[in-house]
Amino acid sequence: MSTPALSILIPVYNSASTLPSLVAQLSALVIPGGHELILVNDGSRDRSGDLCWELAATASIPVTVLDLSRNFGEHNAVMAGLPHARGLHVIIMDDDFQNPVEGVVRLWSHACTSGADVVYTTYPRKQHSAWRNLGSWLTNRLADHLLDKPRGLYLSSFKCLTAFTAREVSTYKGPFPYIDGLIFQFSQRVESIEMEHAPRIAGRSGYTIRKLLRLWLSMFINFSIMPLRAATVLGLALAGVGLLAAVAVIIEAWFFDTPVGWGSLMAGILVFSGIQLVMLGMMGEYLGRIYLTLNARPQFVVRRLRTGGKP
Repeated sequence: MSTPALSILIPVYNSASTLPSLVAQLSALVIPGGHELILVNDGSRDRSGDLCWELAATASIPVTVLDLSRNFGEHNAVMAGLPHARGLHVIIMDDDFQNPVEGVVRLWSHACTSGADVVYTTYPRKQHSAWRNLGSWLTNRLADHLLDKPRGLYLSSFKCLTAFTAREVSTYKGPFPYIDGLIFQFSQRVESIEMEHAPRIAGRSGYTIRKLLRLWLSMFINFSIMPLRAATVLGLALAGVGLLAAVAVIIEAWFFDTPVGWGSLMAGILVFSGIQLVMLGMMGEYLGRIYLTLNARPQFVVRRLRTGGKP
């Protein structure tokens, strides 16, 4: 089977209402050199898994379907699909039409001519809820400091990778993948292209606050030791403040009448105890993830796999 020019990888979650139309429109794209679809059903609770199975049998282009045993998360689903992408470039996109189908060819063409390892899409205005937009903004601002990426680059889920990049990213076997963190571990050849972000046409986002927090933790802890460095700096700063306070207390005891300080003492104990618990929790999170990794917690589990469509 010849190598296609483009693989389009889509993590699928509860998108039975949009999936048939999305696959039909993507199949109709004209890509010189041909293209294929990789659909990864990430434990959907509706008919998405069965629809993927049916669409693979009737599609006009090659389609690979991976049915995961449960919901592992978007980044884990992408990791499951990357080893099956045969294209010279791999586009990762959502299943809800917020990434425009007509933008696939434009994104792929830019990636082919730019020579970049990854081309991200940026949006003049995102069609998400206010809390999702705030979360995305916070994630990208923190990533400026935690990841070795160009400052201000927007890390969108709609992006195009070269086959080399996809292959290198897929070698990661840890249970807590973060695709963008993996990319910037070995490449700085990154560009971006502006594109419209369409409103969601059906259903609602699979991201909850809990899932976003888990994603942030994967970025903070798996791909940076800066939180530990920040804890060290904070500890040193508080130690310095404590030393100055001790000197002030001694001077006050020698030369002044010492006031009753029960309130300030309790406030200080609560503040410093809280900071200590936060630091211990942070170190515990690092150790817990090391423990789960050493115990080979699965990154994903494929229940069934199917290839179909017309070559």
